[in-house]
Formats: sequence, structure tokens, C-alpha cells
Amino acid sequence: MHRLRPTRPRNPLLRIGFALLGVAFLLVLLVGGVFVGLGMLAFRAAQRLMRARKAKAPGDVLEAEYRVVAPRAVPQAR
Repeated sequence: MHRLRPTRPRNPLLRIGFALLGVAFLLVLLVGGVFVGLGMLAFRAAQRLMRARKAKAPGDVLEAEYRVVAPRAVPQAR
């Protein structure tokens, strides 16, 4: 019957080597995740800056006249 877990090497140097390889792999994943997260934050910040720049454009202003409707004039839903 096959075992799902591989056995550890008996040689102490190989054990240390595989342990260091595993720690290095975890560090690569951690650093990669941090860079992906920073990239997402930078992309979102750039989006917000571009939207803020668009909102200040003079052609985007819509002028209108408004009046307040009395609350009793609005029929209530039943």
C-alpha cells in the first residue's frame, strides 16, 4: 500500500537541507503575496487619482433647479 507522506531522509545534512528549502519556499510565497497585495493597493490608488481628475472636469457639471416636495403630497405605499 502506498503512503501519502514521504519519509524523511536519515542523513542529518539532508534533513537540514530540506528544512531550509521548505523555509525558503514559504518565504518566497510570503514575499510574493506581499508584492501582489502592494500591487493591488497601488492599482486602486491610481484608479482613485484618475477618477478624482475626471470629476474636476468643467464639462461634467450638471446644473438644474430643484424644489422640495412636501411629505404629505407623496402617497404612502401599502
